[in-house]
Amino acid sequence: MTARLRWDEQHGQPVPAGSLWWLVTGALAFVLLIVNLALATPAFDVPLLVAFLAATGQSAALVLILIRPTAATALQFLSVALFAVAIPPDSWSTWPLTVPGMITLIAHIGLIAARTNWRVALTTWWASALLLILAVLLDPRGRSIADAVPMLIVYPANAAFVLIAVLGARHWTAIRRQLADARRDVEAEQSQRAVAEERTRIARELHDVVAHSMSVIHMQATSASYRIKNLDPEAKAEFVRIAAGARSTMREMRQLLAVLRDESADAELAPVPDLDRLPELVESARRAGVPVELNEAEAVRAAVLPESVALAAYRIVQESLSNVIRHAPGARTRICLELAGLDLVLSVLNDAAAQPAQPMEGPGRVSHGLPGMRERVRLVGGSLATGPRDEGGYRVVARLPIGGDE
Repeated sequence: MTARLRWDEQHGQPVPAGSLWWLVTGALAFVLLIVNLALATPAFDVPLLVAFLAATGQSAALVLILIRPTAATALQFLSVALFAVAIPPDSWSTWPLTVPGMITLIAHIGLIAARTNWRVALTTWWASALLLILAVLLDPRGRSIADAVPMLIVYPANAAFVLIAVLGARHWTAIRRQLADARRDVEAEQSQRAVAEERTRIARELHDVVAHSMSVIHMQATSASYRIKNLDPEAKAEFVRIAAGARSTMREMRQLLAVLRDESADAELAPVPDLDRLPELVESARRAGVPVELNEAEAVRAAVLPESVALAAYRIVQESLSNVIRHAPGARTRICLELAGLDLVLSVLNDAAAQPAQPMEGPGRVSHGLPGMRERVRLVGGSLATGPRDEGGYRVVARLPIGGDE
């Protein structure tokens, strides 16, 4: 956070006026116009036409500040000069200003301070004081300077007080805004730190528990042919496949741990799974006892899919097959991939299980697979439909856009 406070107008440009500014300024200008017109002629003997023109100019300048501060100040000074000349020498007055005219000019200084930077506001205050001095020195009616001394003291002092008050309020508002921004930055940093700590904790648990268990499975599968006597060739081949699956899982686990421990780490330690690896995935499900049928349209094979879409499709099929193995073992499963316009439509349909199985979505059950699918689909801008089939079994249908940016 920088120590230097910055106004909203760095180069003296006015802030775009909101409805509240127009309402408040308009009301103030109207009230001062009425007061000016009501007192200028009877109290200060200013001719009615001159009073109308000067009062209107002063009030209009207040509103004009919201869009044209420089033009508004010029109009204000011209109206003040007109009042100074129009006040008769023999009238009781606070020459060179009327009291309503002084209040309007002070309001002008306050609005300039509120709407522009401090340099413009200070320059406007200095110029207004100089204007009054010149009006007194160059008075065409030859009035004495002593007549103007009270106003030459009262106006600059009150205008300076309003100027300092408005600038101080803006200064304090800027400080509070910066403090609020700093608090938000600290909260965001604390939130990011909490996320990083949670990611580290999850990575530690995965490494200590899951990775260790997979290592044990790999070791047991690899050494099975040496530990178990008279193992037939088919069983040996099955253990080899189990060991290969464990090695593949540990490679993916290492990629996941790298991402969890370091957001900037390069997770591309191996090729990202895509649709080319679906046959391998289907074959592994068949070996697990699930009869799987894969139907991939020729248009899908020929299409160039965004990497994120291909990965999402692969993971959805992977999770769907895992759910079938867990909840509907032996159920016939069909995987279909086809193009529909600029979308990849992926469906995984399985029949009813041969024996009662626990529902994938049920009360009191913590499910991570289906929420994970929905999150992957959401990240690529697609849609996902899941649920039981009328004829029994379960369906997962994902529609993933492939025509946009990755």
